[in-house]
Amino acid sequence: MRAAAEQGEKMSMNNDHSERCCHQDRVTVEVEPPRETLEVPEGSSLSHIVTALCAHCRDASENGFAHRSPQPLPSRQIIINLVEDLRAVLFPGYFGTSEINIENMPFHVGSSLDNLLRTFSEQIRRGICFRCPKGAGNPSINCTDCERRAHQVTRDFMARLPAIQKMLAADVRAAFEGDPAATTPDEAIFCYPGILAVTNYRIAHELHLLDVPVIPRIITEHAHAITGIDIHPGATIGEGFFIDHGTGVVIGETAIIGNRVKFYQGVTLGARSFPRDANGNPVKGIPRHPIVEDDVTIYSNATVLGRITIGRGAVIGGNVWLTHNVPAQGRVSQGALREDAFQDGGGI
Repeated sequence: MRAAAEQGEKMSMNNDHSERCCHQDRVTVEVEPPRETLEVPEGSSLSHIVTALCAHCRDASENGFAHRSPQPLPSRQIIINLVEDLRAVLFPGYFGTSEINIENMPFHVGSSLDNLLRTFSEQIRRGICFRCPKGAGNPSINCTDCERRAHQVTRDFMARLPAIQKMLAADVRAAFEGDPAATTPDEAIFCYPGILAVTNYRIAHELHLLDVPVIPRIITEHAHAITGIDIHPGATIGEGFFIDHGTGVVIGETAIIGNRVKFYQGVTLGARSFPRDANGNPVKGIPRHPIVEDDVTIYSNATVLGRITIGRGAVIGGNVWLTHNVPAQGRVSQGALREDAFQDGGGI
């Protein structure tokens, strides 16, 4: 009996221990209270919001934008992708497919151009239709003139690619020779934001000369977003152009820049002021930005404004505010820093 009692007591202790262990292993789960139903104010249902948004897009007089054409607009993302494909054509082996050599280069470049021809033509057609008055507001009109012009413009643009590549080769050479930190021209191609921005500019500038709407600005503003370098596609820039460092450079629409010109970061070629028409709107398209002749160097954060001329070989120092002409070989810098020492109240 004694043994049985001890056995019963032992079993009871084991049961207590098991209950304690099971209690310790339990996980408390908190039940989330039911969420309150979102109440939509009257007149703010999804259908009302959609109607209001679409109504705003129909009236450009109210908000400054409207999808006026029944034709689809250019695709910003497709255009950006096209520029990257063009970069691979202009610098074969550096961008896109890297397994390119002299033997297989014609195949890769030819294949890329064949694909580019079709896609680029469609985006250019959309850009031309965007500005074409024939089909505006009338989806039944299919403007065949826009399509024919798009095909011709695309072929004219493709024919200019060798000239663009030659200009870019001079730009790369200027970057390598103008920056002691550059170890090879390849480094400038791969790494320098100035080369990226100037490549986009040279592509966009040719499209601008061919009177393609919208697309040139998309191309240069994409480079602006990446590098901080803002070059309007309407600007005229000669060969061997080098932007060192680059961030903050601004080059306006009607600026003219000669050959072998070098800018540092923060340089602005801007407009002082512009006339307005009878309605108070700025008159567009008139020359209002500086002319920079050959072999000029402009150092960081210089601001050059208005239709003035910086003569050949001139040097503009950093942080200068310039609104007048500079002769050839001229030198412009900030006024010398003046330091005065006063003793015993002298000079006060």
